[in-house]
Amino acid sequence: MTLTYNGEDKILGGVTYGGYSTAIVVDEKYVLSVPKGLDLAGVAPLLCAGITTYSPLRHWSVGKGQKVGVVGLGGLGHMGVKFAHAFGAHVVLFTTSPNKARGCETAGRQ
Repeated sequence: MTLTYNGEDKILGGVTYGGYSTAIVVDEKYVLSVPKGLDLAGVAPLLCAGITTYSPLRHWSVGKGQKVGVVGLGGLGHMGVKFAHAFGAHVVLFTTSPNKARGCETAGRQ
């Protein structure tokens, strides 16, 4: 196994640089390209926090008529709230920061 970031490059020597690389050789199932013109700052959260929250919500078929509780509105929580709401679920946010919860209410989230 060769880790894709800060791992030992067993073929070329040195270390691997993951997403900062100019080229990578891997199975195509594990890589995606970001189309030119997309805002990288807007795309980046989808690549880690996005798939981390999207995957279980899809696995459990979250949708209209279901309730989802999200603990904390950090990076993962923010994506979880957005996805669950987009899938039609009733979303409840558990937070110790009431100011963060107000942002969800004003954005039309439940």
